Amino acid sequence: MKTVCVTGAARGLGLALTAQMLKRGYIVYAAGLDMEESQGIRTLTDAYPKHLRVIELDIADDLSVALFTETLKLDTEHLDMLINNAAILGSITDHIRGPLNMAEMAEVFNVNTLGTLRVTHALLPLLLQGTNKLIVDISSEAGSIEQCSRDGWFAYCMSKSALNMQARLVHNGLRNEGGQVMLIHPGWVQSYMSGELNTDADLTPDQSAQYITALIDRHKEFMGDQPAYVDYKGDTLPW
Repeated sequence: MKTVCVTGAARGLGLALTAQMLKRGYIVYAAGLDMEESQGIRTLTDAYPKHLRVIELDIADDLSVALFTETLKLDTEHLDMLINNAAILGSITDHIRGPLNMAEMAEVFNVNTLGTLRVTHALLPLLLQGTNKLIVDISSEAGSIEQCSRDGWFAYCMSKSALNMQARLVHNGLRNEGGQVMLIHPGWVQSYMSGELNTDADLTPDQSAQYITALIDRHKEFMGDQPAYVDYKGDTLPW
C-alpha cells in the first residue's frame, strides 16, 4: 500500500491534503504541531482509522525531526511521497525604508527553508525505498524572482526563493535514482498563516488541495532535468 507524509497537517491546506490522500487510499502520516487539538484530524481518524497515523512534529527543531523520523521507521519501511506543506508567513508590512525584524526573518527561514530540508533529509532513506520517490514542496509565486513586484514580504518571499533553490539541489541529487521534486504554488488560500483565518483569499483549503492532488496524480508528466515549478492549475512559473 502506498504511503505519504504530510507536514503542517493539523489544519488548513495540510489537513485538506491529508484528507485528499486518504481518499486516494494512501496510508498517511499526518505530522504537525498541536495535532491532538485538531478537530479535523480527529474527524479523519474516526473515518480512516486504519490508514491515518498522527505524529507530532516541529520542523524547526532538529530533535523533533529526529524523533519523528524514528517513529516513522518503527511503522513503515518505505515512503512513496513526502508533501512538505508546513510554513509560516512572517511580517508582510516590513519595508526597506522602515525597521526590519531580522530575528523573525531567521525564524521564517528556519521553518520554510531549513525545516523543509530537515524533513526531506531525514526521510530520504525511506523515500528511496518507495515506488514514487516523490517530494512535493508547497512553494509560492512569491518565490519567483523574475516576476517579483512586491517591495516587502522579505521573510516569506526570500524563504520561498531559497526553498526553490533547495528543491533544485535535492532534485539534482535524486533524479538519477528515480527521485523527483515538484514545487507547487497552491494559489491564494484561506489559511491561518497570519495568525487568524484569512477569509478574503480566493480558494478554500479543500479547493486548493483538490487541484494539488490532481497534479500529484499526474506527477510523471512533470519529470525532467529540473523540478517542476507550477501553480495549482499546472501552469509553469518563472524562476
